[in-house]
Amino acid sequence: MPAQRPPHQSADEPSSETASASAGTRWSRIASDIAGAIEKGQHADGSTLPSAAALAERYGVNRHTARQALRHLQDLGLVTVERGRGSIVRGHRFPYRLGRRVSFRANFGAAGIDAGGEVLESGLMEADADVAQLLRLEIGARIWEIRTLSRAAGVAVSTSVHRLGAASFPKFDERILAARASVTAAFASYGIADYVRLSTRLTARAATRIESRVLGIGRDAPVMQSFAVDGLEDGTPLQVVVGAFAGDKVEMVLDRSS
Repeated sequence: MPAQRPPHQSADEPSSETASASAGTRWSRIASDIAGAIEKGQHADGSTLPSAAALAERYGVNRHTARQALRHLQDLGLVTVERGRGSIVRGHRFPYRLGRRVSFRANFGAAGIDAGGEVLESGLMEADADVAQLLRLEIGARIWEIRTLSRAAGVAVSTSVHRLGAASFPKFDERILAARASVTAAFASYGIADYVRLSTRLTARAATRIESRVLGIGRDAPVMQSFAVDGLEDGTPLQVVVGAFAGDKVEMVLDRSS
């Protein structure tokens, strides 16, 4: 017995199941075409893909279908969505070396990638019990809390919060600003020519509201959090730094030689 057609559906009107399957085929074909073009190098890393409106017109579909294709590319890690720019091709991740010596600029410079940063905000606060213990300070001691943003090849890849003793580093907010957010250069201005990573803990989590905004990633996009303590070779701590690296822009590489 033939299946009965729902009320008000004409013989020429496709069923909801057929329409859904057709829409799925359309957005997946668009995503497949673009993914193939990225793999062939037809869309360079950092370039902006056509908008959903442009793709809808090109493929003869509605904007919802085109947006679904772009979302799928984002899920695959091939693109990121940045406010004001649209869908940006991320065919590869920037390598970030994890070693005893830590310098964002030197790290990326060794890979031939231009790197830089900026100070987003700074201020004084009181050390809580955890930070005080790590920095060997009294609870409630005055510390600097400074947020920086770091870029590789012009792309925002990480944001970090640095905490360090105000008594040991007077006017650190001015010095790191003058050093264009280079912690290494700021420490050098106090006569600290070298420092090392004393400990690092890595955790995967979702981006916070601030991280989403400054990194130009989705509200719940994955980030790799680095909770670290930097100090002198003799183990004297200098700073506690919590960094968030955009998961689809950076890959961590363990480097035992540095």
